Amino acid sequence: MNFPPTMQAAHARVAAVRPNEYARTRNFLDGAVTGLSPYLTHGFLALPEVLAALRDENEISDQHKLVYEFAWREYFQHVWGHAGEGIFSSMQTGVLPDASYAAELPADIREGRTGVPVIDMAVRELYATGWLHNHARMWLASYCVHLRKVHWRAGADWLYAHLLDGDLASNHLSWQWVAGTASHKPYLFNAENVARYAPAPWHSPGTAIDTSYEALDRIARSAGSVEVAGGQAVSEPELFTEPPPGVIDAELTGAELFPSQEVWLVHPWALGEPPVGVRCIGIFFAEFHRRWPWSAQRWRFVTTRMAELCERVLWCESTPVPSHARSLANPHALPWLQHAQCEPVPKLFVEPSTRSASFSQFWTRVNRRG
Repeated sequence: MNFPPTMQAAHARVAAVRPNEYARTRNFLDGAVTGLSPYLTHGFLALPEVLAALRDENEISDQHKLVYEFAWREYFQHVWGHAGEGIFSSMQTGVLPDASYAAELPADIREGRTGVPVIDMAVRELYATGWLHNHARMWLASYCVHLRKVHWRAGADWLYAHLLDGDLASNHLSWQWVAGTASHKPYLFNAENVARYAPAPWHSPGTAIDTSYEALDRIARSAGSVEVAGGQAVSEPELFTEPPPGVIDAELTGAELFPSQEVWLVHPWALGEPPVGVRCIGIFFAEFHRRWPWSAQRWRFVTTRMAELCERVLWCESTPVPSHARSLANPHALPWLQHAQCEPVPKLFVEPSTRSASFSQFWTRVNRRG
């Protein structure tokens, strides 16, 4: 998929969505998925406006599969809001204790040379496009955790770094769901499942995954790892903790950073249309990016849109954000916007006041409240 960092491209994605085809084919790698995730993650669009636009052209009930999948996105944000940093540790014990898993992702996985076509194809597509179909993400996570005995956190950090649509809550909690540390059982898949949902180049007969679910479950619950068949390597793209040269207006300091009048702060998760009549200043949070580096293509996606919107772009090390600044309260940016006037991210559902123990409970509660 191609994701131009423009509002025109974002709205074109919405216009191209066919909800009923999505419901029928979303599990297939060549199915009618929406391709909206980069635009949702980076705040070009919000879920309520997407659903409203789709309902202008389609009959979509509150129980439609598309609404259900949108709800997963809000559920992950709901858990993050209650658990905070807890989402980066196992929420519960998985099929094996955490100490049973390796702390680093093996080179053969990083280089797409496991010898299992579905895994190697997924790695290549990830590096080439910055995007993966959700089914491919689940297969990749399941292989890493249950067959290769890699801790889910190592895999989640690696995948996030290369995704164009990487959202910490959705990504890390999805890996926990696959690992069984945030679900009732591990997610497993086999070659038959791949052959059903993926194109022929992804099929993996005669490999470690070409076995029964019972056998895979035994492997997942044992200490042993499957053997690596090997193959041709692909280079892992470099990751960066700062934007490309020439993006930051580094010569501005102190009080010059922010005009005295009202300003709208455009951060990487607020790339939608700003309020009318305000000055836009772009801002990156150094502490975040040192912890969570990005690929060059994600930096390009974000900085291209910022350059279109902003009169200047700042690198925030220690300069406090002033109280007269306004911005969007995306959870990725909230720790650095404590003094700003933050507007909430629009949501589809009324947020439950207490944490939901599972997605099914969340779904029941939000549907009851409307």
